[in-house]
Amino acid sequence: MTRHVAVLMGGWSAEREVSLVSGACVSDALKNAGYRVTTIDVQRDVGSLLTRLFPRPDCVFNALHGRFGEDGCIQGLLNILEIPYTHSGVLASALAMDKPMAKLLFAKANLPLAEHKVVRRDDVIAGDVLPRPYVIKPVNEGSSVGVHIVRPGDNLQPLVDSGWTYGSRVMVERFIEGRELTVTVMGDRALAVTEITSDRGFYDYQAKYAKGGSAHMIPAELDERVTARALEVALAAHRCLGCRGVSRSDMRFDGREVYLLEVNTQPGMTPTSLVPEQAAHVGIPFQELVSWMVEQAEYDQ
Repeated sequence: MTRHVAVLMGGWSAEREVSLVSGACVSDALKNAGYRVTTIDVQRDVGSLLTRLFPRPDCVFNALHGRFGEDGCIQGLLNILEIPYTHSGVLASALAMDKPMAKLLFAKANLPLAEHKVVRRDDVIAGDVLPRPYVIKPVNEGSSVGVHIVRPGDNLQPLVDSGWTYGSRVMVERFIEGRELTVTVMGDRALAVTEITSDRGFYDYQAKYAKGGSAHMIPAELDERVTARALEVALAAHRCLGCRGVSRSDMRFDGREVYLLEVNTQPGMTPTSLVPEQAAHVGIPFQELVSWMVEQAEYDQ
């Protein structure tokens, strides 16, 4: 019997549009692989979602990005319904999305991190809370949403001039001058190291998703020792949070050390996304990748 997969996409986070593209790409690939696919544009209406999930599919492919789809909320609902789903479970999803908690666990595991602190929005507005340059981030958003770099000489006040809407707690992190790296983990295997460059100065939301916004070098031109270190850190971070399926670890390399920035448990599956690109690099076509994710799907018991 043909397996029925429901693809959850859209949602109402800041990453809605990216999620719609991810979901469409995944749906097409799964149909071509022989699955029966239902696409669900998730709205802020749990009753409607429950109705769309009846009769119950064999599996959910979670293509939601950002809050409520990536932070354990939708995973908890699927656990209650006992529907297997792709990517990480409730706890790992919640931990990865909560940057302060994730960094606390990474530190306990002796993974390399930049100096950072969580402060009040008012503290950042009042003055520098770290020596410049430093990065300001929301504590629970993805895809570089709300991220700002504060450099020496900058007069812009990001938390005032940008219309900050991400809460009163702010993650502030020392900016690591150097190269932007990312590594996909698939199951128990770190796939490859990609270096990302962008004319925008850093890998922000537009650089990630706009056509031509960034350039990806795969494999990254690194010393073998650095490549091995990046792969090691990504796999350790994946295991530290208890991730399953596919995750992506973002890092910076300053010429001496690889620094872990964060783990994304719901990486993008768009035409410009890094995970499909790394999978293809190691011989795993997109259709095979998403099929593997479906076959590995489970719920927390």
